[in-house]
Amino acid sequence: MHFATVGTSWITSAFIDAARLSGKLTLEAVYSRSKEKAEKMAAKHDAPQIFTDLEEMAKDEKIDAVYLASPNSLHFEQVLVFLKNKKHVICEKPIFSNTEEFKKAFQIAEENGVFLFEAIRNIHYPNAKLLKEKLKDAGQIRSAIFQYVQYSSRYDAFLAGEEPNVFSRNFSGGALMDLGVYPLSLAIYLFGAPKNSHYFPVLLRNGIDGAGTLVLEYEGFNITVICSKISHSFIPSEIHGEKGSIIIEGISELQNMKFADVRTKEPVLFSGEQVEQNMMYEIIDFADIIAKKDRKAYEALKQSSFEVLSVIEKSRKQNGIVFKTDRS
Repeated sequence: MHFATVGTSWITSAFIDAARLSGKLTLEAVYSRSKEKAEKMAAKHDAPQIFTDLEEMAKDEKIDAVYLASPNSLHFEQVLVFLKNKKHVICEKPIFSNTEEFKKAFQIAEENGVFLFEAIRNIHYPNAKLLKEKLKDAGQIRSAIFQYVQYSSRYDAFLAGEEPNVFSRNFSGGALMDLGVYPLSLAIYLFGAPKNSHYFPVLLRNGIDGAGTLVLEYEGFNITVICSKISHSFIPSEIHGEKGSIIIEGISELQNMKFADVRTKEPVLFSGEQVEQNMMYEIIDFADIIAKKDRKAYEALKQSSFEVLSVIEKSRKQNGIVFKTDRS
């Protein structure tokens, strides 16, 4: 299957490298508004074609699928261009800014007989499956703390008076939309949608959340999700059960996962080795769904993405965080 990319940041390069490793996708073209950037990206990855016009790229018959990694606020309009031209789309997380965009885009994908995926890599890892299986050893779950607290390289610019995309409501930015997606997606992958949720943000001067604490309510336990782009943490995430606790180092990578029995209190490693180009796992899943027309697996991913976005949208409404893309 031949694919094209939208975006020229490090994440796009990482996707291309992972796609090559997977053996499932072949790079056909790259897009950028800047011809110079497109040419540089094409040269780096040996892409046969470059485009500076989305509509033109969407009409190219050599392209079967598109990986899209543009700013969050642009996802919806750009995704529609490709769906309407019957291209499968893999859209970088968070897939859209709100559930209205989500419902419309998936409707158009259905009408055009193509698949639409959210690129949220951690729930596709082999270690995610191992983690889900390990839950039974922990017994009755009573609490969990999932954290992704990482100082942003763009925060210094924000402090200097600028407004980078990741800290802008115009570009659907903020801590929960960016880093919070990883722990939230993992929570929903492991335990399903929460019965209720409450978000307590640290709002910056422009009303965007630079950090925040999200509490997810489940039957018999709560999960506390901590996300921040304005500070840094060195502690792992944990799941606490009546029989033992699971320790997770790196919620977006799921490396070095350990289980500690409540009596021995000795952490024992149970996670396996994963490839460094870990986007490969989601690429394999997406390609297999397309090849097999696996509607069951597709609908499960779609539902998970919708539940994640629903919690984020509710969290924003609770705190008056309004994006330029919001229509209601």
